Amino acid sequence: MIGSEFLLFPPIAFILFLLVGGLLLGFGSLLGAKGKNSAGKNTQYACGEPVPAAKLQPDYTEFFPFALFFTIIHVTALIMATIPGGNIALMGIIYLAGVAIALFTLVVR
Repeated sequence: MIGSEFLLFPPIAFILFLLVGGLLLGFGSLLGAKGKNSAGKNTQYACGEPVPAAKLQPDYTEFFPFALFFTIIHVTALIMATIPGGNIALMGIIYLAGVAIALFTLVVR
């Protein structure tokens, strides 16, 4: 376990990534504005233009159908990748037909 395999040992890799993350955090704090009330520390940035602060209430009505579509597609990819060959492959075609119907109803509504 001396060489590159040593670095792939999970606890060692975790410690290395933790050190890299800590170094990045420290470097980022060097670049950030100093002090509690530094000018511009808590303001929004829009290419140098002042942006008035406004309370925003996001609307998730378009997000949830997209998330469901994304989930269905990825679960289908996982299922299709693990279907064995042979006669059972017909079940994959039937499964794809069911997924196509589900996605059609999700998109068309």
